[in-house]
Amino acid sequence: MSFYPLNQKIGIIGGGQLGKMMILEAKKLGCYITILDPTKDCPASSICDEHIVASFSDREAIYSLAKKCDVITYEFEHIDYICLMKLEELGHKVYPSPSSLKIIQNKFTQKTVLKENNILVPDFYKVESIEDIKNISKEFSYPMILKSCTGGYDGKGNYVIKCEEDIEKAFNTLNPNLNTPLMVEKFVDFNMEVSVLACGGLNNDIKVYPVGNNIHIDNILHKTIVPANISEQSKEKAIKIAYDIINIFNGVGMFCVEFFVTKSGEVLVNEIAPRPHNSGHYTIEGCITSQFENHIRAILGLPLGSTNLINPTVMINLLGEEGYKGDAVVSGIVDTLNIENIFVHIYGKKQTVPKRKMGHLTCIMPTLEEADKNAINAYNKIKFICD
Repeated sequence: MSFYPLNQKIGIIGGGQLGKMMILEAKKLGCYITILDPTKDCPASSICDEHIVASFSDREAIYSLAKKCDVITYEFEHIDYICLMKLEELGHKVYPSPSSLKIIQNKFTQKTVLKENNILVPDFYKVESIEDIKNISKEFSYPMILKSCTGGYDGKGNYVIKCEEDIEKAFNTLNPNLNTPLMVEKFVDFNMEVSVLACGGLNNDIKVYPVGNNIHIDNILHKTIVPANISEQSKEKAIKIAYDIINIFNGVGMFCVEFFVTKSGEVLVNEIAPRPHNSGHYTIEGCITSQFENHIRAILGLPLGSTNLINPTVMINLLGEEGYKGDAVVSGIVDTLNIENIFVHIYGKKQTVPKRKMGHLTCIMPTLEEADKNAINAYNKIKFICD
C-alpha cells in the first residue's frame, strides 16, 4: 500500500492565468501553494496560500521560494535557468528540468537540438550582422523570418523580411542595442498551424493530447479547434514527434509542441513551450484530464490521467477591447452563459488594455460545427471593457 502525503507544498514561479489554473487543480489534491510574482494582485494571488512579491530575476526571492516548497514549477519559460540549476544542485526538485529550460528558452539551441534528433524544423541560421542576413537571403529567398533567439512571445521578437530593403530595419528593430542573439528562419508556406500537448511523468509515463488547429490574429492565438481537420498521417506524425520531444528532454510536466502543417501534409516543429499552454485551455472541459491536472500530477509523481477528448471542442481567447485601457469590467456575460455548453474563464486581471489576454471561453458539443457556431456566438457577446 502506498501513502500520499497531504499538504504537499508546490512553488510556482509566475502568478498569471496559467499559474492560477495550476492552483485550481493542485487544491483538489490538498496542496499548499506559494507563488512568486512581482504583481501584488496578479490572477493567482486570489487563490494561492502564500505570495512572494518579487521580481522574476530576484535570485534571493527564488531561493526563498524553494525553501518553502517540496517541488518548484513555472508558468512561463523566460526564467533564470542558472538559478534553477543551482537549486537543483542543492537538492530541490524543479520540473520541467532547468537543463531542458536552458535549451528550449533559446530558439536557436532549441531548433539545433531538434534537428540533431532528426525532427523536421524549418531551415535556420544564426546571424550577427545585416550582411549575414543578406547572404542567407540568397539561399532562402523572400519572405524569411528574423527572430530574437530569446524572450519572444505572441509574435513579439519576430520580423517578416519581405525584400532586401526590409533587412536593415528588421535587424535594428530586433537588435537595437546590438546585444540580442538573432536567427533567420526559412518561411514555411504552411496550410495550418497545429499544436500537440504532451505530459511526462516521473515514472516515465507519457500522455499525449489530441491535435488542435490553432488560428492566430495579429500573432496572438485566437481560436483552438479540436480535433484538427488534418489527415490521419499528419496527425500520427505530430503525435509521434510530441512523444519524441518528451523523451529528448526527459520531460516531466506539460510540454506544448507547435507545428506547421504544409500543403503536402508534412509536419515541421515551429516551437516548444515547457509548460501548460494557451492552446491547451480546451482540455479543461474538453478532455477527461486537463493539461493543468496532468501537470500537477506529473510534478508530484502521481499517475497521469486520460487525455481522451470527450466531445469536439472549440476554445476562443478573450482579449481586451480596442479603445479601452483601465479598470476592467465584463459586458455580455449573462447572454454568453445562456448559450448551450459555453464555459467562461475570467482570469481576474484588474486592468484591461487592447489585445491583453483577459480570459477565454470554451464550447463542447456533439459536432465540431455546433461547437464552433456556439463559440463564435458567445465570443461576439462577451467583451472586456472599462466601466
